[in-house]
Amino acid sequence: MSTDPSCDVAHGKATPEVEHRGLVAVFDTPVAQHLVRYAKDLGYTAFVYEPSSPLPELDGSYDVVVTNHHREELGTVLRDVLAFPVRWVGVMGNPRHEGPHVKALKDLGVPDEQIARVHRPVGLNIGSRTPPEIAIATIAGLVADRNGRPGGFAW
Repeated sequence: MSTDPSCDVAHGKATPEVEHRGLVAVFDTPVAQHLVRYAKDLGYTAFVYEPSSPLPELDGSYDVVVTNHHREELGTVLRDVLAFPVRWVGVMGNPRHEGPHVKALKDLGVPDEQIARVHRPVGLNIGSRTPPEIAIATIAGLVADRNGRPGGFAW
C-alpha cells in the first residue's frame, strides 16, 4: 500500500490540492490554441487574448505567454500585462538574439526592472518544431517553474 500522495493522485485515488492557475495566450496563433487546450486539461483557467478587446483583470495566479513576437502591438500588450501582478510573463522567440519586445518596451518608456520580468525563451528545450510540441514544452516549463523545478530530467 502506497503512502506517497502523488502516487495516489496518479492512480485516481486522491484529488490533488492545486491553487488557482491561469494562463493567457496572447495573439491567436496555432501555438496559442494548443496552449489553451493543454492548460485547461491541467486545470488552468485559460484563454487566448487578442488586443482588439480590453485586457481583463489579471492577478498573481496568471501566467502570460506571447505567442507571436512579430505583431505591431507587442510592446503595448506587454506594457499593459506588466501593469498587473501576473506570476510570469514570457515571449516566444529565438534565444540567440535580443527579442524585439525589449526595444518595443523601451520605446514606450517601460522601466528596465519591468522589462526584466519578461522571460525569453519560454518552455523547456525539447527541440520543439510543431505548434503542439511548442505548446507542450511551454506548458511543461510553466508547471516546472510553478513547482520550483528546473525541468528536464534532473531530479
